[in-house]
Amino acid sequence: MASVDSTGLSVSGRLRSGDLLHIGLILVLLLGAWGVGGLEVSTGKVSSIEAMNGSTVLLPCTYSSCIGIKNLYFNWKYNDNGTFLKLCEAEIPTEKVEPKVHVFHERVEFVGSSKTNNISILLWNITFEDEGEYTCFARNPKEKNRNHSAIFTLIVVDQMKEVDNTLTVIIVSVLGGVIGLVILIMVIKAVVLHVLHKGNEKTKECLVSSSGNDNTENGLSGAKADNKATPKA
Repeated sequence: MASVDSTGLSVSGRLRSGDLLHIGLILVLLLGAWGVGGLEVSTGKVSSIEAMNGSTVLLPCTYSSCIGIKNLYFNWKYNDNGTFLKLCEAEIPTEKVEPKVHVFHERVEFVGSSKTNNISILLWNITFEDEGEYTCFARNPKEKNRNHSAIFTLIVVDQMKEVDNTLTVIIVSVLGGVIGLVILIMVIKAVVLHVLHKGNEKTKECLVSSSGNDNTENGLSGAKADNKATPKA
């Protein structure tokens, strides 16, 4: 028979509740660790690109996994109004081993490498019909077939838009004007200080010369007065 505490609750029941709580916490931690180290694919910081009709574009994609890979499967697909057309696919046996890529589109070229976890492709001589969403997909059997995908959007244009640099030119011009004004003020200040310094030196020279002349004249006057005051023998 289960013991009962002062509150009337079964001790064994409380123990079972505590065990369930611990199990739940362990599962959450395990799932969190699994999610952090799981497979991820990425098309980079920019998920779209504008390209001119007739040019060649790179559709970037890389994969990462803290656990590692084994027989990693990947493919590229194009979303053609809801119909996904497979462009290429391959399987990477293990890390640093290059895959044998099967290409299903005549203008697609695989340019990635397992040495850099890169599964990017090139699309040659694009047309307006190539505009749309491209999906990079990967699946890792080593992580119980965990899979992940990323979408890259291609926009095809007749001509590239001209970048309006008016604001940049205005900012650079203002900064240049301010810097030039500061330099001009510094030069004028230096010239004025130099002129004032020269003027002070000349003033000092004049004062010294005048003082010397006054002393000489006072000396001569005193000598004459002494001569006049001397009595005749």
